[in-house]
Amino acid sequence: MVETEFRIDEDLAPYVNCIMSGKNSNSNSHINIPLYADGYPGIMFQQSEKGFYLLPKKKKLSELFLYGQTLEPISLDVKGPHSYHVVQLYPFASKYLLNIDPKVLNDECFDLLQIKYIDTKNYQTQLRKSGSLIEQIEIISNLIRELITSNNVNENDNIQKAITRILHSKGQIKIKELLKELPLTERTLERNFKTYVGLSPKQFSKIIQFQSSLNQLTESKFQKLTDIGFDSGFTDQSHFIRTFKSYTGQTPSFYYDNLKH
Repeated sequence: MVETEFRIDEDLAPYVNCIMSGKNSNSNSHINIPLYADGYPGIMFQQSEKGFYLLPKKKKLSELFLYGQTLEPISLDVKGPHSYHVVQLYPFASKYLLNIDPKVLNDECFDLLQIKYIDTKNYQTQLRKSGSLIEQIEIISNLIRELITSNNVNENDNIQKAITRILHSKGQIKIKELLKELPLTERTLERNFKTYVGLSPKQFSKIIQFQSSLNQLTESKFQKLTDIGFDSGFTDQSHFIRTFKSYTGQTPSFYYDNLKH
């Protein structure tokens, strides 16, 4: 996925992190898009002749779906010509959009066309008719607005603050330090975090820590592989390798070698 330069509307800025898109017109193409854990759910609108599949479940996906937190190595697989747009959401946003337990979205994709309380099929029709990226993102933005309004979930400022601190620390802030900045007990923080994010604070921090190491590896911002683990806050190299493999199915060295080819 490639991030697209796109101005996010002010009213959606608290919920939307960025816009990404991709396109391939080759009839013989076979693309696999890894969904490595990054802490961010998202909404995807896709069009393809043969369909998008969620692997390893081999589940054929809707044209319009919301994917949740990623804990296991999963990917999107598509053959032939296709295009897609992704509105990447902030970690708590799926709760505001769907008002369901976000844990059920972990490693899963939710078919937005199955929603009954708003006419999502009308949004699908609009998206199909539009050939413009700007128009399609505006249509998805209107869908997000209607979902938020329809569910009217109470905002939780403390969880949003906790998420922001974890993101800024690249997952390295200790829970005890986090609690010093919030009027919450550890038990309340954990319960509320799971309610709004679908993960515990420690799980989320671990994902952000992993994502930091993945970014360094992808951008080749290191002299030795061992530097990445220490820079990302892992206690030792074996811990770093174990965590990296749990989210990608690959060791850091294997992943990096494949990047170079």
